[in-house]
Amino acid sequence: MTGLLNLPGLLIAGLIGLIFLFKWINVLNEYERAVTFWLGRLGKRPKGPGLVLIFWPFERMVRISLRTVVHDVPPQDIITKDNVSVKVNAVVYFRVVEPEKAVVQVENYLYATSQLAQTTLRSVLGQALLDELLSEREKLNLDLQRVIDEHTNPWGIKVSLVEVKQVDLPPEMQRAMARQAEAEREKRAKIIHAQGELQAATALSEAAQIIDRQPATLQLRYLQTLTEIANEKNSTIIFPLPIDLIKMFLKT
Repeated sequence: MTGLLNLPGLLIAGLIGLIFLFKWINVLNEYERAVTFWLGRLGKRPKGPGLVLIFWPFERMVRISLRTVVHDVPPQDIITKDNVSVKVNAVVYFRVVEPEKAVVQVENYLYATSQLAQTTLRSVLGQALLDELLSEREKLNLDLQRVIDEHTNPWGIKVSLVEVKQVDLPPEMQRAMARQAEAEREKRAKIIHAQGELQAATALSEAAQIIDRQPATLQLRYLQTLTEIANEKNSTIIFPLPIDLIKMFLKT
């Protein structure tokens, strides 16, 4: 009878024991680390991966992932150095390299890095000209990566790459650039045409000089033209024949 009366107490004790057991035993993946606090004080070093014992309630654990985070920076309104308003978005690749700092030095490292990326995007790209923003994308990416990484280093965050994804221009600027591109294409076409005319004139000048030095070449050209005319059908063509070609016949 006494055993039956103690059964609820044993069940409660067993339940509490299971709760403690589940709190104490933790399994961390290869890419995870546990930053521990013993009565509020930071542990000596992060624990994991694998089986980790946390003696709750005296010890507390914060689980941190070491994998690279791909953060998409939303479009930002930017005024370039030459006073052109554009919208620019980017993507930032970063990861935690020092889990203790990521927990202790900043409240939420994901949110903090996101906000820092947005403000840095506006400040760095705002110092560039529109042409630089469109043509020197790689240099600007390196500048963004360097600035963001300098600010996140005290948080134990390493920024490995920043890429500007898209630059949206206002409609009037797109039309102006289209007109500029069309004018540039027309300019190149005219230059190419002029170069072709110059080459043709040079070739004709050289041919005239050759004919002037060797008149027989002109006669050969006449004969070639006569051969081409002979192939034509259903047409009568009057072709002036040089007197030099028939001079020998006139002497006879």
